[in-house]
Amino acid sequence: MPELSVIVHGPNTQGHLTALLDGLAAHPLPDVEVIVAAVGAWARETAQGHAPELTVLPLPDGTGDAEARAAGAARASGRWLHFVHARDGLPTGAPRTVAERAAELAELPDTVDILLFDHVHSTWQTPQRPSKDGRLLARAGRTAHALNDAPHLLRLAPLLGNRAIRADFWRAHEEDLTTDDEPFAAYAALLHADHVACLPQIAYEHRELRPESLPPLTPDDRYALIDRYETLLARTTQDRPGPHAVLYDVMVQDCLRTFARSAMPEAVAREFFRRASLAAVRRRPEHHRHPAGLEGVRRSLLEEGAYTKYRAFQAANRTRRAARSAVRARRRKLGAKLRDHQYRRALGRPVDPDLAVFSAYWNRGVTCNPAAIAAKLSELAPHIHPVWVVSPKNEALLPPGTDHVAPGTRRYWEVLATAKYLVNNVNFANAVVKRPDAVHLQTHHGTPLKRMGLDQMRFPAAAKGMDFAALLARIDKWDYSVSANSHSTRMWERAYPSRFASLDHGYPRNDVYYCATAADVLAVRERLGIAPGRRAILYAPTHRDYEAGWTPRLDLAALADHLGEDTVLLVRGHYFYDGSATPLTGLRRAGRIIDVSSYDPVEELALAADALVTDYSSIMFDYANLDRPIVIYADDWETYATTRGVYFDLMAEAPGQVARTQEELTEVFASGAWRDEGAAKARAAFRRRFCEYDDGRAAERVVRRVFLGEHEKSLPPVIPVDERIPAPTPEEASAR
Repeated sequence: MPELSVIVHGPNTQGHLTALLDGLAAHPLPDVEVIVAAVGAWARETAQGHAPELTVLPLPDGTGDAEARAAGAARASGRWLHFVHARDGLPTGAPRTVAERAAELAELPDTVDILLFDHVHSTWQTPQRPSKDGRLLARAGRTAHALNDAPHLLRLAPLLGNRAIRADFWRAHEEDLTTDDEPFAAYAALLHADHVACLPQIAYEHRELRPESLPPLTPDDRYALIDRYETLLARTTQDRPGPHAVLYDVMVQDCLRTFARSAMPEAVAREFFRRASLAAVRRRPEHHRHPAGLEGVRRSLLEEGAYTKYRAFQAANRTRRAARSAVRARRRKLGAKLRDHQYRRALGRPVDPDLAVFSAYWNRGVTCNPAAIAAKLSELAPHIHPVWVVSPKNEALLPPGTDHVAPGTRRYWEVLATAKYLVNNVNFANAVVKRPDAVHLQTHHGTPLKRMGLDQMRFPAAAKGMDFAALLARIDKWDYSVSANSHSTRMWERAYPSRFASLDHGYPRNDVYYCATAADVLAVRERLGIAPGRRAILYAPTHRDYEAGWTPRLDLAALADHLGEDTVLLVRGHYFYDGSATPLTGLRRAGRIIDVSSYDPVEELALAADALVTDYSSIMFDYANLDRPIVIYADDWETYATTRGVYFDLMAEAPGQVARTQEELTEVFASGAWRDEGAAKARAAFRRRFCEYDDGRAAERVVRRVFLGEHEKSLPPVIPVDERIPAPTPEEASAR
């Protein structure tokens, strides 16, 4: 008997079912069965393309969601049921995560009927936004709760997809839960449950379709919202005051939101308001108090049935908001004028030859090539004072004593106006003026595999939101462009055509790969909590322009299992998602999976890792300096290459073994191919091409050339690749 039955149900609406089933078929699990209650010919044909991995249950066109769910549940043999609508999605590894948590529940003293988990919300134009449910789930913890003791769980999004239901419980209440009104079924299941448990991890993607692509709502569809809550509130009764009060608040909020945001004909709007008013009065809990402020006014007017007053109240609020918005706009305009005046005045002052401004990754902090240059500058030219541009949210992470400014402040514009040197690995603000006697040093932050700069113009996914005229204006301010290899030099000069001088000196951030000692390597591993004798594999995927959020493309728990007890998996999400909800939350399993997405600097993670697994991230070019194994996991190479554009075929010129599926990746490690002779040969060729100028003295060459004005011929020569000695591997460091 499998632990979990995933029941996919419904028609192949707008083709979303295809991607959902592709993901499920690519990662089969022994304790999870997948049943597809396929409605209509298109859904049937899509599902049958994945047989026999998935069980297909063909259903005729027009079969409703409730009937499809019931048909799928009747065929299910799992202890738990997870209903997944065909339009929605499942993050990679979600079924396994849910199944494992469900198995744990059997050890609890109380029988759990429903397991609730987090989800992301996608629309037709904004994919994978975090839900608001995470804090509610975290508040519940991992113990089982009766709903009376945790009524706040009724505030979770009413989806069947964000909960797994115990099969025996479903069958006991199937008649009551079999309805096409999914929110009703989701609420009713909670109200029937004796105990519920939570999993504060993302295990579902709910997709909202564009309303204009769906049949229009009828008046009865509008009124059904109120009927739903009336029926549910009648079941909670006054002997369950906690759930009743929460559900009442949810009803009133939902009704007011629907009334305010939905474009209803006048007659329908009046009738909706009247019915909502009656329900608000009839179901109001005893001693219930209105919230303070505008929300309290809205509720009072609703209970009064004062439709005309409510409309007037809405109009007044719109007027008030418009006035406030106008005031804020005027203040912003005045502030911008003042800052512009201050900046212009500062530009009239002499350039300070001993002042340098540094920034990295859109003002994240002291990191990357600018940080390595600043460190060497303090050694070779201590008379030059560095000031870092850092966003307020990152100030607390700065090294003690770091002189810094926040973007937009008066001093920010003053130092930008008067500094001799401006160093960045992206670009400074468009408003920054290039003074003739100032020096702009562009360090970049990677080796280009994907198309960059003007080369993005032919790729809509990459060009989205790009102002190429502004880009050209920014690159015309560059005096120098740092490069790690001749490939990068050629691509920078092609993608960013301007008069800057290319510095073929290597990436300063990569110096550490030749300067770090065995003690340094062991110290990083200790900070990360990697036990002695364990192998550490760093998994660092890149950002995709066709995905707004990040979901690991690997079943990380399964990969950790296959790698074995002696291996730690370090997982680092792309910095574009820094601070957002991550699907790795809570995924640490006995210390074998560690989320290092927020760990800086990334160079330390590379030093700690015995091997790297990545897709198309530029980390592969930097990591190759260490001459340690690299495995490419390229499950969507054709999609990436087509949508983003690439400068060379990574599949033909990879730095090691290439895996196109998770099964292939597992076999690469199981067979030892990840570090065999073929992998070493591919890595050697890759290092010669892409680690051309990285030898441990890049920062010194940049500082001497740019800040001290030394001639290029007097700089330390680049050591040939075959003569360099990288930092010791973790195994070598432990043996010393």
